[in-house]
Amino acid sequence: MEPDILPDLLAKIQKDFDERTYNSETLKKAIQSLAGKKATYLDVNEFAIEIGKILSEVFKLHVRADILPDGKMYFNIADRLLNATLKKNHELITSFGVDVQTLLNQAVGIRIKAQAPTINKNRVDGLVNKISSAPIFDDVKWVLEEPIINFSQNVADAMLKSNVEFHAEAGLDPKIKRTVSGHKPCDFCKRLAGLHDYDTGNGDDIYTRHERCRCTIEYIPERGKRELVSSSKYKQNKIAEKEREKIEARKKIGIKEKE
Repeated sequence: MEPDILPDLLAKIQKDFDERTYNSETLKKAIQSLAGKKATYLDVNEFAIEIGKILSEVFKLHVRADILPDGKMYFNIADRLLNATLKKNHELITSFGVDVQTLLNQAVGIRIKAQAPTINKNRVDGLVNKISSAPIFDDVKWVLEEPIINFSQNVADAMLKSNVEFHAEAGLDPKIKRTVSGHKPCDFCKRLAGLHDYDTGNGDDIYTRHERCRCTIEYIPERGKRELVSSSKYKQNKIAEKEREKIEARKKIGIKEKE
């Protein structure tokens, strides 16, 4: 029976990760912005990207085919490795995000507690399944590169989304700003660029990212309020809206089938 390589591997990854995050100038700058009460979701986004990059670099250094049994990333190793490391990534990003959201709320006199999203277990499971799907680790090691950064960015986006929705339920009028990045943004990102009202925006698309997407998503709370409705009534309206969307989707499917 081969020895369990994971405890020693996790210890090395954790040590290297801690050292790199401690010395990161990007993370120091983000924390300084927070201390100076100037931090925004742009800082949360940069913080998340940096955390993702650091973990990806640490993976590249320590997770190699030559240390894996038969040169393969078995499911039980991948499951424990990614759940442990991505959980810590999620905690670091949401902790910073909560502090930033609290600062933004206080700046405009909104006395609402900042919300922290739970970890997206489906995303973690997807990465685990992907990296353990090939008989040769080198064929799937790319899963520990850009997808890890993308996962970290989505933690920041989920942080923003959970607070936008919470503020909307409280009767505020949230607006989300998405800005494209790069000289040649894709059509999908260009379509979503701009300022969006929560009620009339692009739904969950506004938070969607493709691989290597570096668009920024911002939410700056304001005191402006829309017509107030009770939380339960608001939720009922949103449920009804989703049901109407499903019905319309079914209608379109029927049309396509007839054609």
